[in-house]
Amino acid sequence: MAEQQQVFQLQRIYLKDASFECPGAPEVFLEEWKPKVNVQLNNGARRIGETDEFEVELTVTVTAKDEKEEKTFYLAEVKQAGIFTVKGVEGEERAQLLGAYCPNLLFPYVREVVSDLVAKGSFPQMVLQPINFDALYQQQRQQQAKAQAEAEGETVQ
Repeated sequence: MAEQQQVFQLQRIYLKDASFECPGAPEVFLEEWKPKVNVQLNNGARRIGETDEFEVELTVTVTAKDEKEEKTFYLAEVKQAGIFTVKGVEGEERAQLLGAYCPNLLFPYVREVVSDLVAKGSFPQMVLQPINFDALYQQQRQQQAKAQAEAEGETVQ
């Protein structure tokens, strides 16, 4: 029996959702611009039907508030997604492709949309710093392994 050939192919990258809110406008434009910026990141993958196609989604939420965190200057949320063909790749290797490599491919698109949204909101440029998705993936795996070990330890006692 011949071994299945490995295939990894990007089919499409698309903007799934984008929103920008400036809840305090126009008064926030009169405030001194010393924001506390919070960036939240989330990614996930799901198989599309019974195919070898997977949708990977990267969500970035950026919130800029005043120094006392009482007023929100803006809130920008972007969901960037891609469809990827993954054949002949299983287990940990596939999980790493979908959990680290694909988000790396999506991130430049997210960065551009966030920057555009913030600029169109009339705020100073917002450039998201590079993110090491491989390190985040490994950290998440270690946390899952630790939680599983603790859960197994609790059931044994």
